[in-house]
Amino acid sequence: MAKRVYEVWKGSNKFIIGGRLIFGPDARSLLVTLLLIIVPVVIFCVFVARHLRHEFSPYNAGYAILVVAIVFTIYVLGLLFLTSARDPGIIPRNSHPPEEEFRYESSMSLDVGGRQTPSLQFPRTKEVMVNGVPVRVKYCDTCMLYRPPRCSHCSICNNCVERFDHHCPWVGQCIGLRNYRFFFMFVSSSTLLCIYVFSMSALYIKILMEDHHGTVWRAMKASPASVLLMAYCFISLWFVCGLTGFHLYLIGTNQTTYENFRYRADNRLNVYDRGCVNNFLEVFCTKVKTSRNNFRAFVQEEVPRTSLPRTPEAEDLGGDPRSKVEDDLEIGEDLLKISQRRNIEEIDEDIRSRGSNGHPHNTSEVDSVLGSDIRAPTIRSETRHSSWGRRSGSWEISPEVLANSTVTESRGYGAPKEANQ
Repeated sequence: MAKRVYEVWKGSNKFIIGGRLIFGPDARSLLVTLLLIIVPVVIFCVFVARHLRHEFSPYNAGYAILVVAIVFTIYVLGLLFLTSARDPGIIPRNSHPPEEEFRYESSMSLDVGGRQTPSLQFPRTKEVMVNGVPVRVKYCDTCMLYRPPRCSHCSICNNCVERFDHHCPWVGQCIGLRNYRFFFMFVSSSTLLCIYVFSMSALYIKILMEDHHGTVWRAMKASPASVLLMAYCFISLWFVCGLTGFHLYLIGTNQTTYENFRYRADNRLNVYDRGCVNNFLEVFCTKVKTSRNNFRAFVQEEVPRTSLPRTPEAEDLGGDPRSKVEDDLEIGEDLLKISQRRNIEEIDEDIRSRGSNGHPHNTSEVDSVLGSDIRAPTIRSETRHSSWGRRSGSWEISPEVLANSTVTESRGYGAPKEANQ
């Protein structure tokens, strides 16, 4: 039975509901984030907002405090869900390296006649133009592709993510092109929720002070939940408010967290900066790109690969590198046969010259000499392996070709001595 893409996914992601929702490998940390949001809001609704329902008598405006807290919390949780349960912009990995990027470089082969044999090279980086400025992109060995500009490979999710910002453990997901907007809205909304709970808790303390004509301490003793909520929101504000301000700066300058931390000391030109207003419009007012992955699609059988494309460099060297290697092997075999034939002719001439001088020779001895040369070692075609999985490679002739040639020549020149004996 055919499997679906999410069932054979090579990344570290976790899928639920049949591949409809995708999470990071640390999705369990999302439960901690949910508790940090839901538990304080529940305490606020039960111990603070419930007592404020009748404090604003006209039109029962006190109920609005409770309703706003509940609705705003649901809104924050929805943003958290959109951030952590969707494809952040994963680029599908290739099953093979891009063949069009291979190039052939000639290298002199001194083993067989000094002919040129092609050497397979694979560039690790290449340049692309971004707003008229060349930008160098790198090759990803895991995904077997050249990463687009602003793309990076997440070591936690084991995926290349487009416009990679960072991997957030609080949401259990990478932050990239397709969920950065929702991530910022989640962080900024959490900041507003903290401010709201802190303000309403402080208002309830003030109301208790007026009703009981007491001091702050007596009011705090009357509602310890308000004190705990104020302390919790104050501490949380240092994190979420600071994070909101930092990402406002990144959006205004069109940077990512990864770029800011990695290239901050380089003082390089930001080719993506389009001005503060256009940068904000790019994040919040552009359509979210559709996912490049269909996790519920069935896995298709891999089509047999075709031969490597014929590049001008390869054609100049004689076409296909595999046929080039076979030609070199044939040349080596021809050289061996020529050397054998030359040795036989020299032996024959030597025998005739000695025969003309009056020295008789045994015919069987001559035949044995010739037979020993004819039965010279033959060339064995060794199994040849390509350098497909390496950064670069070349086709090489087995050194046994020259070894056999050397043995034959030594045997051939030794034959006259045996004849003389």
